[in-house]
Formats: sequence, structure tokens, C-alpha cells
Amino acid sequence: MLHCLAGVVAPSAGSVSFEGREYGALGDEELSALRRERFGYVFQHGELLPELTVEENAALPLRLAGQRKGPAHRAATPVLERLGIGEFVERRVSQLSGGQAQRVAVARALVHQPAVVFADEPTGALDSVNAASVLDEFLTLARDHGAAVLLVTHDEGVASHADRRYVMRDGRISLGRGVPSPATGEDTPRSAS
Repeated sequence: MLHCLAGVVAPSAGSVSFEGREYGALGDEELSALRRERFGYVFQHGELLPELTVEENAALPLRLAGQRKGPAHRAATPVLERLGIGEFVERRVSQLSGGQAQRVAVARALVHQPAVVFADEPTGALDSVNAASVLDEFLTLARDHGAAVLLVTHDEGVASHADRRYVMRDGRISLGRGVPSPATGEDTPRSAS
């Protein structure tokens, strides 16, 4: 489902739209531009490029959008500094701890100020101390940049940071327990469907 919402995989039924544009009506170039310009991605294992430095990995979305190296790296620097890894800009990601590498992944997802960040178990590969720290930094920075975060997790602790939670069970989505309904503002119990 996350891949469908992110425009990576076409749904087998129904449709997905973003900002009034249905993905199925977009050509490959338009869909690629939408993903590149309006979306950011954080994966469980970072999916960083090991041959690039921290700064090069963080600036990658800007470089792919055609920005020159100098301006792209200058834009990445404050994001990396805010995430507490500004001192590592010249290091290869293989020289980082898991928590540091995941911060680079967060910087890469947010550097171009996307409208939506899709996060698939963004702290799943981290110990509990690093997980809490990375998640707090990630969500704070995303909010400061005005990005919505669509986060998929099996971890109740991670899910508890959400403004709104949905539960997917057996292919059906329902509002999570104890989460205010977007329509009424009242707590809604988990659906049995």
C-alpha cells in the first residue's frame, strides 16, 4: 500500500491521487517528477549509497532535480547539522553508526522540502535509544518543513507519535484505537472488519 501511495507501484484496483492529479493519468516522466519533487522517502535500512559521502547522500534529491553540486551541498548542510551529524559530511556512510546513517536518510528525505515523506519502519533497524532520538528529530524536522509524514510501523511506541493512526489488518484499514476520528474528533475503537 505504501508503494501505491508513493506512486512506485500501480494499484491493482482503484486509483491514487495527489494534489488533484490521478497517478494513472500521469505519464512516466510526470510521475517520476512528482515522486522526485513532492515526495521524500525513509526506509528501514536507510538505502544510502555507500560510495557517496554523507553530504552527497543527503544532497542527492537536489542533484537529481538538476541543482548544481555547490548549492545542493549548501542546502544539505543545515539539515545535517540540525540532525546532529554535520561534523560527518565528508565521511562515507560505511563509517557511521546505524543511528548516524539513519539520520542521513532522514536528511536526504527532507532536504528538498517535500510535501509528503513516506517512511517504512524508519527506526526498525535501530536500538531503542537511537530509535527514539531519530524518530523525534525526524518528526520535528518534517513538521518544521511543513511535510506530512506517512509512516508504516509495527511498533506501538513509534505509532504513538502519530497525529492520526490507521490499522491495516487482513487487507482492511480502520482507525486505530484511542485515536481521534478526523470527522468527529472523538476516540474511535478499532474496527472489527
